[in-house]
Amino acid sequence: MTNRYAIILAAGQGTRMKSKLYKVLHPVCGKPMVQHVIDHVNELKIEDIVTIIGHGAEKVQDQVGNLSQYALQTEQLGTAHAVMQAEAALAGKEGTTLVICGDTPLIKSDTMQALIDLHEEKQAKATILTASAQNPAGYGRVIRNSDGEVEKIVEHKDANESELKVKEINTGTYCFDNMALFSALKKVSNDNVQGEYYLPDVIEILKAEGEIITAYETDDFGETMGVNDRVALSQAEAIMRSRINEKHMRNGVTITDPASTYIEADVTIEQDTVIYPGTMIMGSTHIGRECLIGPHTEIKDCRIGDHTVLRQSVAHDSSIGAEVKIGPFAHIRPQSEIMDEVKIGNFVEIKKAVFGTGSKASHLSYIGDAEVGKDVNIGCGSITVNYDGKNKFLTKIEDGVFVGCNSNLVAPVTIGKGAYVAAGSTITEDVPGEALSIARARQVNKEDYVKNLKFNK
Repeated sequence: MTNRYAIILAAGQGTRMKSKLYKVLHPVCGKPMVQHVIDHVNELKIEDIVTIIGHGAEKVQDQVGNLSQYALQTEQLGTAHAVMQAEAALAGKEGTTLVICGDTPLIKSDTMQALIDLHEEKQAKATILTASAQNPAGYGRVIRNSDGEVEKIVEHKDANESELKVKEINTGTYCFDNMALFSALKKVSNDNVQGEYYLPDVIEILKAEGEIITAYETDDFGETMGVNDRVALSQAEAIMRSRINEKHMRNGVTITDPASTYIEADVTIEQDTVIYPGTMIMGSTHIGRECLIGPHTEIKDCRIGDHTVLRQSVAHDSSIGAEVKIGPFAHIRPQSEIMDEVKIGNFVEIKKAVFGTGSKASHLSYIGDAEVGKDVNIGCGSITVNYDGKNKFLTKIEDGVFVGCNSNLVAPVTIGKGAYVAAGSTITEDVPGEALSIARARQVNKEDYVKNLKFNK
């Protein structure tokens, strides 16, 4: 099989984004654009990937990591000049090289594969990814001869009346014979208004040398979109969101209102789960089978077991078991571990806590920095008092404990197995197993107190 390489152009600052964040690092459905491109390329049988970096080089490298080699373009002198920066890594190697921009997050790996396959089947020196645009204004036109072969690419400003009617446009993604690419790059001139070296000139050079030039036309113009400003970013986000939602629905997930449902690219959801409107599912979240999520629920970086319900709640960076009921209006904060068959009710906040199988906190409670055992009942309004203004401390509640309403458990403290804490207690010392602990002032009723107050009239 032919060796295959990829060059990803990611050196531009993207001034039209009007942002301190470099263009290719702007996220689309939770993932930076350049990461989408890298991930799609990595689905192909690519031997070497070289990412051309410039503005924000270190941040791009931090994002992509060891998934790519890097070449630095210190001056932005055009796309051909950018590709030339990969010479040290790729020149002299035989094979096929895919050149793709880091701001095209919507191009699918299937499309890239089809482009490469056609290129190699036709034994071409260059193959252009094209698309049919309803409004091709501003795009370079791909001009073919009567046999369907590519004759040339004509920029919009240089096209004649007949050429302007052509709707097939150059998307800026290419395949090249690697040896021919670097040979032709040496012949590219910057004799133009911008004084830059343009990659499409390689096509003209190879055509003039009598080499075979082909084009693969994708049937989805939207996937070829390059993101240059915030408007295009929002359009790419909408396309990607629709694509992600459709993938989940075709895999057996019910999304009752896709237009109001936001699911990021790396989320996985199993069959027969239902997602209700207004829900956001982000990061590397995994949701099991037959769950009910939403409406108006936010989940990020969580693992959720089968048959679990989250309604109108927020959960981040936590593990949630099977057959759990959460919400409405609960908050599961990072580093929490909710075991199976748990109930977390309205206005309950769990933070950095283990909450044992079958335990319940049904109303208005805060459980932070805690280890809660099995079959524990946390009464309404009860809290673990975990912070002294400087340090956090652990509360341990062992299996079968009953905590009465409006109790304060002042950490560090342990409530032993099977113990009862009376309602309204402030517990500052360990409670033995099976004990009843009462820590509140004795009730005193003072007869006629109010009517004898001096200010009472």
